[in-house]
Amino acid sequence: MAVKLRLRRMGAKKSPFYRIVAADSRSPRDGKFIEIIGTYNPIKEKAEIKIDEELAIKWLKTGAIPTDTVRSLFSKQGIMEKFHNLKKESK
Repeated sequence: MAVKLRLRRMGAKKSPFYRIVAADSRSPRDGKFIEIIGTYNPIKEKAEIKIDEELAIKWLKTGAIPTDTVRSLFSKQGIMEKFHNLKKESK
């Protein structure tokens, strides 16, 4: 089972709100997911991003593949850098 970290669209029409979830790559965008990792609200004046850092790093360690958008959100929060530093330390 290939796990992806991706956005799940919520909210009303023309007012999107996203949850960052770990989901099987075969499941639909808004379908079944394994775990909620955080939220992303692009509508606010300054986009609001809330991510559980420990969960994100746990899923990255287990081999989950983030989508391009999720990867950029993780980079903005500094999670990708921490993950790469953890990888270097373990070698």
